[in-house]
Amino acid sequence: MWIKVILLVSISVVSLIAMRAPRGARHVALRRIAMLAFIAFAVTSVLFPEVWNALANAVGVGRGTDLLLYILILVFLGYTATSYLRFRGMEAQITLLARRIALDEAGVTPVRTHSAINDPPAPPADGQPAAAG
Repeated sequence: MWIKVILLVSISVVSLIAMRAPRGARHVALRRIAMLAFIAFAVTSVLFPEVWNALANAVGVGRGTDLLLYILILVFLGYTATSYLRFRGMEAQITLLARRIALDEAGVTPVRTHSAINDPPAPPADGQPAAAG
């Protein structure tokens, strides 16, 4: 019975984490911590395989291999979600780059952003002062 609660909570946590946008250094640090945890679990599994059977019995699963399968499913779900978010971000970047290249090739000046509107106007290319307008 405990395994169902643990799996449902884990799926919820993975889903919530995957839906958040990565935030730079913190995101990288969490990935590194997750990788270190995976390495620790892998080494522990090789050296002490009976630990998985004990954990499986503690949460209500028949065998340690079944527990490992459940954990693998959770890891795969997390990987799939983060890969989807990464792909979506890359797709947005490619779209912006393609638009910029199209505007550059067409000779059109891109629309100024909000922060650029507040900046003083750039001097003309020929070095002459801008005409008051």
